[in-house]
Amino acid sequence: MTKRAIVVAWAVAAAVAVTSAQAQRAGQPAAPAAGTVMVLETAKGTMEIELFDKDAPKSVDHILKLVRRNFYRGLRVHWVQATLIQFGDPTSRDMSKQSTWGEGGSGFRIGVAEFSKKPFERGSVGLAFRSNQTATDADSQMFICKSANPQLNGKYTMIGKVTKGIEVVDKLELTDQIKQLYVKGEGPK
Repeated sequence: MTKRAIVVAWAVAAAVAVTSAQAQRAGQPAAPAAGTVMVLETAKGTMEIELFDKDAPKSVDHILKLVRRNFYRGLRVHWVQATLIQFGDPTSRDMSKQSTWGEGGSGFRIGVAEFSKKPFERGSVGLAFRSNQTATDADSQMFICKSANPQLNGKYTMIGKVTKGIEVVDKLELTDQIKQLYVKGEGPK
């Protein structure tokens, strides 16, 4: 490589790095999402979730099948804690069954635990399961972290991360409705 080519390559790399850093400071993602992106429309706003297709392929595939069937439309946030919110129980469509929310699913457990080396931090999206079960029993219920949750590392499957609209998770309350969840580029059905 000539001196001039090296200088040009270095200048291009520096410009990309500066542009990326500027985008991050402005609160925008530095680069387009590498994985599949889901759009989660709620009563309090919209979020985009980049899925970790390579880290949790079976889990992501399971969730995408449910998303494409409109499984999540009309469900409600059924659990809210200081550090996370949870949704994905079909019984949450029925307000009269609120005492059993958190117990339901699609009826098809994933059957595998795909633990990531990534830590659970603000915006991480994981698969939930009941306290008397294991990660292989996860099904349709997902949680979104409002803050770092290191106690979840290595115990729950992480399927993605909120890349846009993270402020919405802070606004969500018990019984808030999931309007729709769809794959970006495929649009709502």
